[in-house]
Amino acid sequence: MTESDVDTPTAYSRQVGERLRVIRKQKRLSLQEVEAQSEQEFKASVLGAYERGERALSVPRLDRLAQFYAVPVEQLLPREVTGSEAAAAMASPSNKKLAIDVAKLVQLSGSPFEMLARYLRLIQVQRQDFNGRVITVRGDDTRSIAAMLDVPVDQVADRLAALDLVFIPAE
Repeated sequence: MTESDVDTPTAYSRQVGERLRVIRKQKRLSLQEVEAQSEQEFKASVLGAYERGERALSVPRLDRLAQFYAVPVEQLLPREVTGSEAAAAMASPSNKKLAIDVAKLVQLSGSPFEMLARYLRLIQVQRQDFNGRVITVRGDDTRSIAAMLDVPVDQVADRLAALDLVFIPAE
């Protein structure tokens, strides 16, 4: 390996950097906010270099960053999309979607709500979506949610609305 190889960002380094940037933005943090909230552990300039793929990231450092962002470390690494995942992503857009306010859900206690929160975390990991505030569930997910809330599938949205868990964006 030559010295120029070390200085040139590899495709993989750029992909890791892209994942780091996506997670940081999902957390709605600027580089400067990460630096401040991490008490200078992650300098804005260094984190920016990681995100651009210009600087190598050690495994322990990657682990600390995952802890800081409160995400599984593997979510900071790029992964290949399988054929079935690509097909699922292209699936019928006609499925009705429902946005659930995760922040309100975690304030509720009881077995159905804890089960629903775990289910939504699983969806977050599968989608690599860690904004932590809202998750949009698809039509197929409502069957599982209906079972957890002990309501018919066509009443899931009404039940979630009654619990004040439906996220309505500010206009």
